[in-house]
Amino acid sequence: MKSTSQRITIDESICNGKPTIRSYRITVKTILEYLAAGETPENILEAYPFLEEADIIACIQFAAKAMDSEHYSIIAA
Repeated sequence: MKSTSQRITIDESICNGKPTIRSYRITVKTILEYLAAGETPENILEAYPFLEEADIIACIQFAAKAMDSEHYSIIAA
C-alpha cells in the first residue's frame, strides 16, 4: 500500500488501485465529483459519516498536486 498522505492511500487491492480515503472504499474522484456537482462538504459528511472534513480537504489537495504533472489531458464536456 502506498500512502500519498496520511489520508489518501493507494492500494491495488482496494478500488483497483485508485486513490481512496484512508483505505475506505470511497475514491478521491467520487468526492471531487460530488464537490464539482455542487454538493457541500457538510452534505458529503452527512452521507458518509465515517469521513472527516480533513478527508475532503485532502482530496482537494491531492487533485491540486495531480495538476503539477505534465502528463494530463483535457477532456471537453
